[in-house]
Amino acid sequence: MTGAFIVLTAFVTAFLSGILGMAGGLVLMGALALVLPVSAAFVTHGILQLVANGWRAVVHRQYVDWTILRNYAVASFAAAALVSLVGYAPSRPMLFLLLGLVPMLVWLPRKWIQLDAAKMPHAMISGFMVTGLNLTAGVAGPLLDIFFVRTALTRHQIVATKAATQVFSHLAKILVYGAPLLAAHERGMPPLWVFVLAIPLSMVGTICGGWVLDRISDVNFKRYTALVVTAVGIGYLVKAAQAWM
Repeated sequence: MTGAFIVLTAFVTAFLSGILGMAGGLVLMGALALVLPVSAAFVTHGILQLVANGWRAVVHRQYVDWTILRNYAVASFAAAALVSLVGYAPSRPMLFLLLGLVPMLVWLPRKWIQLDAAKMPHAMISGFMVTGLNLTAGVAGPLLDIFFVRTALTRHQIVATKAATQVFSHLAKILVYGAPLLAAHERGMPPLWVFVLAIPLSMVGTICGGWVLDRISDVNFKRYTALVVTAVGIGYLVKAAQAWM
């Protein structure tokens, strides 16, 4: 039952990510944390999102800004090395709290934001901060979005470039949390058949989401993203409060 739930969720979240870029990963992390140990949820999320984002980047590869990607990748690996040295291990209530707080970043007033991922220093700051948050909260889409609100990129370029950057963030998640699981011979990861089914379904979901993306405007793209991730974030804050009661 848990495996079927993960497979279905992988498709739905890939579909959402194909349209809104970050909502899917947020939903998937929370869903996995409900049915798996926290470390296993991080690794499973990393594997599924690595494939989903990688495939999205391939599908929209003509829109990827490779300069942003190179600068992001360097800082991403630095963040992974730091978190690995610290040995951070979130509890389930803390994870849901962070998952609930991260989406609220979309409501920061745009006039406060002077960041632009097209600038080399900002892209590197993005790689370090987004990967660091990804390794502590499980997701960091709303933070990543802050670095793109002042770029001159179109919605297709935003989705494609963000997807490509997240390949590195999720790879870091797999390495940082997967290595200790293997070393300790801990169980809790879903069986192999879950990944065999979930990965191609994630690809299909990404393609379906891309069809919807082609049919919405840039204005509606940004509006719907903010509303969806905020609703999901509120749900996680309620879950965190219940866990601590």
